[in-house]
Formats: sequence, C-alpha cells, structure tokens
Amino acid sequence: MSAASTTRLVSLRVGKIQTFGPAGQPSAIGKQAVSGRVEVSKLGLAGDEQADSLHHGGIDKALHHYPVEHYAAWARELPEQAGLFMAGGFGENLSTLGLTEEKVCLGDVFQIGSAIIQVSQGRKPCWKLNHRFGVADMERRVQDSGRTGWYYRVLAEGRIAPDDDLTLIDRPQPDWTLARLIKVIYHAKPDRTALATLAGLSKLAPSWREMAEKRLATGRTEDWLRRLVTPKN
Repeated sequence: MSAASTTRLVSLRVGKIQTFGPAGQPSAIGKQAVSGRVEVSKLGLAGDEQADSLHHGGIDKALHHYPVEHYAAWARELPEQAGLFMAGGFGENLSTLGLTEEKVCLGDVFQIGSAIIQVSQGRKPCWKLNHRFGVADMERRVQDSGRTGWYYRVLAEGRIAPDDDLTLIDRPQPDWTLARLIKVIYHAKPDRTALATLAGLSKLAPSWREMAEKRLATGRTEDWLRRLVTPKN
C-alpha cells in the first residue's frame, strides 16, 4: 500500500452497553450503523460505549477496524453461522474492503473525514466472540487465523461520515505489517530479537510494548486462559 492510497468505508458503527454474556455480563459489541456525520474524539466516536474499560476503549483503542472481506472467509469455514458474518459482527467501528492485516502497518496514519487516526495495536480476541457467534473456540480461531482486526488512536479529532475515504498519509513502520506483529505475538516461538524490537517501537501501544518487555524478562508467554474461555458466571 503506497502513500496517498485510499479505501472507502463500508460501514461506520457505534454501540450502547447491553446485557450480553451467558451470566448477564454487559457488552457494547452489538454496534449499529450510523447514517450521518459523527464526532470522533481522542476516546472514540460520539455515542460509542465500552462496558469493560479495562480491556476496551481508551486512547490506544479509540476505534476498532475489521476488514469486511474476512467475513466471507468465516462464512466458508463456519457455514452454520454464515448469517452472522457481516459488517459489525466483530463489534467494529470501521468496516472496509481492501485493507487487511497483510496490507496495514503498525503506526500507519490515515485521514478520515476531518480526523487523523493512527494504527496502534492489533486486537486481542476474547471469549465474547465465542458467545456472539455460538462457537466455543471462536476467539482461538480468530487468534490463530490472524484475522483479528486492529485499533487506532486519534491524532487529530474531527468528524467522520459513513461514506468517507481512509487515505494513508504516513507509514513510519513499513517493516511491521500487522500480520507480522500478530505472528510474533500469537504464533512464533519466543524471538528475543523481535520482542526487543517491539518493546522499543514508539508507535505500538504501551500495553503491547510492556507485554513484549515482560516476555523478554521472564522467557514466558502470558496465560491466555481467562481471555479465551467463556466464563460460566
């Protein structure tokens, strides 16, 4: 993807907190399409909520992006759930055709509407995807496939409309596609050189840099069980 490349939004969405989980846990994963222009601040789109502020939202997770083309792949792999695989299914704010983890790099800066946003990290899939799609290991499938989506921080606040283009205006880390980042975090054997590089990447969200630093210090990958397994209560 070259500088000044553009991609059109397919869908722009916000969500309200609702009862969701198997034991009534709250979530705002069910996001609805908006039809008009929406304000975007450092903390995300006006009207978009997060039930779990520890793991969702914040400066480095202001906007979530998921590629629409991934839904066709999920429908082929899980035909019984095919009707659920459509824009908004993964709780994303931004849906597009043409941008995937292989084409987007950590730190990429996009103009969208009058706002400027920057890719900050990948997504850590959690048990809520299991419940949403009725597939016990959906989060593990997402993680293993690399079709995770990603997050943005907002560099300049502005307004966004559903038919806006995303225009790439800067690529400070061309060697670090999100696909490469995801491979290091979720799939590769411990690679001290790669982890040390990640720990020093200023465009990577602090929590992900700290994760790399901890793996370097301990030689171990953190326990994913609580994130991946659907709680019973």
